[in-house]
Amino acid sequence: MSEYFIPSESISHHEEIKKSTFIVHLAHTPTIEDAKAFIKQINDAYPDARHNCWAHIAGAPGGSHVLGFSDDGEPNGTAGKPMLNVLMGSGIGEITAVTTRYFGGIKLGTGGLVRAYGGTLNNALAQLSTTKKVPASIIVGQSDYHLQGVIEQLLQSQFTVLNLDKEYAANITWQIVVDSRETQQIIDAIYELTNGVVLFKQLKE
Repeated sequence: MSEYFIPSESISHHEEIKKSTFIVHLAHTPTIEDAKAFIKQINDAYPDARHNCWAHIAGAPGGSHVLGFSDDGEPNGTAGKPMLNVLMGSGIGEITAVTTRYFGGIKLGTGGLVRAYGGTLNNALAQLSTTKKVPASIIVGQSDYHLQGVIEQLLQSQFTVLNLDKEYAANITWQIVVDSRETQQIIDAIYELTNGVVLFKQLKE
């Protein structure tokens, strides 16, 4: 699994197209449950809207099981699917888009709706701040106190350490969150550095 970008904030973007008002809402949603909660939040906030169409990638980009969309009463294929296509094309993961539409009295036609829902979402994404998400795994193990310094120096100088926790008792118990692509390299490097005295292992979820 490679790194990818995720939303670092929630934003709203407003446009008017042929007297219809489109309000795009974007949020960081790591799971499908988070996505559903955000969709409900927008539905509750705009109960008088004609449509609250949505699409989500509730996980890493490219995982079909985390995809979802709804036209919410718009003609089939004119809202949710175009929105999902835009999200998939962005390369951003863990994101949900809900587009609220207030009808202005002028019908846009199917092509016009596809352009409106896809275009307003594209414009919203252009304003979205993102951060890079690094795939993570947890390495655990124990060491003597006299090895603490050399292990920390190795980790800081050669690898991507996302978080480091230590508990002090008779020995030091380590829990290290690392870039998962470096997991085995780190385990091997610590083993070699300590001449086989310290053997860390990956914590399985």
